[in-house]
Amino acid sequence: MAIIELYPKFFFPQNPIPKPFINSNFNPKSKKSHQISKPIAQFSHQPTTTTSDRGIIFREKVLYLEKLKVNPEKAFKQNPNLRCVPLRTLEAVEQCLSAIGIQRSQMGRILDMLPQLLTCEPHNDIYPILDFLLDEVEIPYHDVQKSILRCPRLLVSSVENRLRPALCFLRELGFVAPHSLTCQTTLLLVSSVEDTLMPKVEFLMSLGFTRAEVSKMVLRSHGLLTYSVANNLVPKLDFFLNEMKGDVAELKRFPHFFSFSLEGRIKPRHAMLVRLGLSLPLREMLQVSDGGFESRLLEFRFSELDVHSG
Repeated sequence: MAIIELYPKFFFPQNPIPKPFINSNFNPKSKKSHQISKPIAQFSHQPTTTTSDRGIIFREKVLYLEKLKVNPEKAFKQNPNLRCVPLRTLEAVEQCLSAIGIQRSQMGRILDMLPQLLTCEPHNDIYPILDFLLDEVEIPYHDVQKSILRCPRLLVSSVENRLRPALCFLRELGFVAPHSLTCQTTLLLVSSVEDTLMPKVEFLMSLGFTRAEVSKMVLRSHGLLTYSVANNLVPKLDFFLNEMKGDVAELKRFPHFFSFSLEGRIKPRHAMLVRLGLSLPLREMLQVSDGGFESRLLEFRFSELDVHSG
């Protein structure tokens, strides 16, 4: 898909050049800059509006939001600037998201979740993030929209202060080559290195794992980097060590243990095994469905009956 420079300086009068529509990151020689089609802004003289006109414009924005399945009351409350911007600002955001393949029905969910996007300037606020995903993270063009749909917060995260530092940290941790970030794992980029990513690594290393072992664990189960240490990792570890009498070495082999619900799966299945006097490796205990787990228990029971009958 050919990409054009959307807001070339010669398109506008020499003085002034509208700042919001100058893309300083755009490089016509970049091989990936030719992939996102950026709509050309339309400018016209705005006459003075009366109170009646403002009421009509406000109503138009409300109707527009409703058609997008965005809650107008919530949007205006969370983003007061929405009252001041013209309707074409909202339309520019829609055109921008549409350009990367996001359907209108999907757009509503994103904009309702993040109403601050409704008044952003695509060239300053959105396209630099898309460029970052394409050029630095090296997400294929057709997967960029999947990244956004999986984690809309990417669109409101600072490239300099959040996304790029997270990318550097993750690459140092081992997310390179065959383990490079994909549209399934770019959600990790919105995490703060200091407040979210580093504490998870430090917690796992405090269990006696080396940095290399922690790297292998998070590459196999990247969810480890998203779970709360206090509310998720610590309670599950405590139950595993004290109630299940487990060995932390098994967690290295099966780091997905932390992805299962403590109350919904780990405790109930452990209780059933204890009641029957059985023991299973974590993988066999947790990874199978409820039906598969019950079938496994029945197999144990039948095998015991065979032993006793023999």
